[in-house]
Amino acid sequence: MKTKALILAALLLIGWGCSKQSLKATYDRQAGFIDSFVQAQMKSDPEATLVHNEEAWRLTLKDHRDPGDSLLQGGQVTLEYASYTLTSGSISASNLIETNRKEIADAANWKLSDSTIFQPVTLTLDKTLVDGLRMGLHGVQPGDEAYILFTGEYAYGNKENGTIPAKSALVYHVWIESIKNE
Repeated sequence: MKTKALILAALLLIGWGCSKQSLKATYDRQAGFIDSFVQAQMKSDPEATLVHNEEAWRLTLKDHRDPGDSLLQGGQVTLEYASYTLTSGSISASNLIETNRKEIADAANWKLSDSTIFQPVTLTLDKTLVDGLRMGLHGVQPGDEAYILFTGEYAYGNKENGTIPAKSALVYHVWIESIKNE
């Protein structure tokens, strides 16, 4: 009986280890997609700036650097956005998840009857946001247009969230209207 228990425990540990390696490989592959996306964007816009905040990348296309006016933890940001799953080195209307920007919805042929969704949203930079978005928004400034990218590890992990599959890497295209630090 003791031998069976030891064998079962060993098999469980092996399965857990393989699962953990598989998950790491998934997130490593996603980091490669992020790198491809960033390289393509920087090649098409050499003036774009890249910031790596912890485990999120922020590629700022329109950068309005003002030394005293960056979003801090606990601050609020008002923005428009389009969010995508990242399953290769690019994004398109086919992997658009959500947006509050009318031209993005129109380009994706979304037919929406509720036009009130096309309003800027205000978010607080705290633990209520997924880690990747929170890390990526840290330091944005009013007027910035940026892509925030992060692996599924810093999104929803092993959990589905609505139409977002588990382990999905995400990209947020954001247009920053204003910030307010407490």
